[in-house]
Amino acid sequence: MSKFDELRDLVLGLESDFQEFYGKGNKAAGTRVRGAMQDLKKMAQDIRVDIQERKNADK
Repeated sequence: MSKFDELRDLVLGLESDFQEFYGKGNKAAGTRVRGAMQDLKKMAQDIRVDIQERKNADK
């Protein structure tokens, strides 16, 4: 469950940067969002691999 907690914390931590970028057009906030979205992509892939490995281990 810690992976889920990390994922949730990352997404929740982005809220202010999303508001700054989309609401106020702050380009630096957009850069932070893009970087965090890349981290999110990597975390999601790591979780997918972990799930697949655990699923296959039960066979």
